[in-house]
Amino acid sequence: MELRDYLRVIRRRWILIALCVVVCTGAAAAYTAAATPQYQSTARLFVSTAQSDTADAYQGGLFSAQRVTSYADLVSSRQVATRVIDELGLDMAPERLSQAVSATVTPETVILEISATDPDAERAQAIANTYADELTEIVRELETPEGGGAAPIRASVVDRAAVPTSPVTPQPVRNLGLALVLGLLLGVGLAVVRELLDTTIKSKDDLDDITEAPTMGAIAFDAATSRQPLVTALESHAPRVEAFRVLRTNMQFVDVDATTKTFVVTSSLPAEGKTTTACNLAITLAQAGSRVVLVECDLRRPKVAGIFDLDSAVGVTTVLVGRVSLDDAVQKHGGTGLEVVTSGPIPPNPAELLQSQAMAQLLVDLRERYDIVILDAPPLLPVTDAALLTSQSDGALVVVRHGKTTRDQLRGALDRLAQVDGTVLGTVLNMAPVRRRSGGDGGYGYGYGYGYGYGYGYGPEEAKKAAKGSKREGRRAAKRRQSD
Repeated sequence: MELRDYLRVIRRRWILIALCVVVCTGAAAAYTAAATPQYQSTARLFVSTAQSDTADAYQGGLFSAQRVTSYADLVSSRQVATRVIDELGLDMAPERLSQAVSATVTPETVILEISATDPDAERAQAIANTYADELTEIVRELETPEGGGAAPIRASVVDRAAVPTSPVTPQPVRNLGLALVLGLLLGVGLAVVRELLDTTIKSKDDLDDITEAPTMGAIAFDAATSRQPLVTALESHAPRVEAFRVLRTNMQFVDVDATTKTFVVTSSLPAEGKTTTACNLAITLAQAGSRVVLVECDLRRPKVAGIFDLDSAVGVTTVLVGRVSLDDAVQKHGGTGLEVVTSGPIPPNPAELLQSQAMAQLLVDLRERYDIVILDAPPLLPVTDAALLTSQSDGALVVVRHGKTTRDQLRGALDRLAQVDGTVLGTVLNMAPVRRRSGGDGGYGYGYGYGYGYGYGYGPEEAKKAAKGSKREGRRAAKRRQSD
């Protein structure tokens, strides 16, 4: 992963990172608040030998340096702890007291520091001073020869312990700082791991990595879509309406020299929004003045009739079996000029009907009557219907659900189309998260929807890529957007 990949991960997973930071910081704050303050007091000892001249002083210094390390180990002995407990009258075991006391030797010196830690500041001072006194006494006892006489080495207290004024633990600033760093590292780590394990498609870059087909547009997620699936029920400046206008403009640049166009709208799996995308694309194309017909070719789980509130008794199946004529099966959607052919009764053999000669003739008849024919087809992975229809049309528009469709699923769907030499006209990222743009009023105005379309990278460049035309065609696309 490159630096920009990590930045993209942080931008996508910032909530997870922030949650880790909050949890770690909260845990550190709770621990700091609940921890008992500990005070530390330190006494210093000097280990020396008796010498008569310079040579003896040098040898004595080396001897003291060797001995002082052994005296540091004596501090943790049970004997010294027992003496200190008896002297101070402490109610604790020697082992527990030894754990609260530490001894360190200052490097390249004969200075021994004894530190005692205790919740009571005055008791910490008393323990450190008593340890220093007892250690000097033990050193004298150990170093005195058996026959009597002066000890060759002695330990002297040079700096008695003082009463500490502030606790050494807990340290709120240090604890919270470490928790913040730990939370960031943990959050970024989890975000990267989750990103590597997450194979769903979330951006135009993800689509570009899978297919060379252009990304025609992005449709914002709207919780009200289930209740109001059609853009005709929304305000003209709503984000979803603007997004479909961008999609319409880009689709108009596909095969610009063709007098009629037949598009298949499909997806990898169900519940990716391909039917609502087909319906709204057909509506926006019809509103632009084109003669458009929407044909429901999903003969397994038809939904178009319910979305438009049309009669489902007649449709594609009744036309294919010869029960009614095409004229009788066509129904009009009021106010938009769109004409719709619903699926009709669900047949027992959808695939056979869609690849029949009657279906081929139906597509020929539709091409003769309309400028644009949009076929709402079933998903590609569960059944072969969409692939069969794509082979008989100008190409397929594949709908991809943001955060739901995986890379492998989309690759599998595109392979289905490649097996029948079907053309992939482009992809549509559906149910994309809404992202407000700065510089506007922050509302759902025209500038918002217009900026939304461009903000995701589905603007003139995508239109030119889809058309593979000249700069003049690109300028025409920009003018059409302004007129919208």
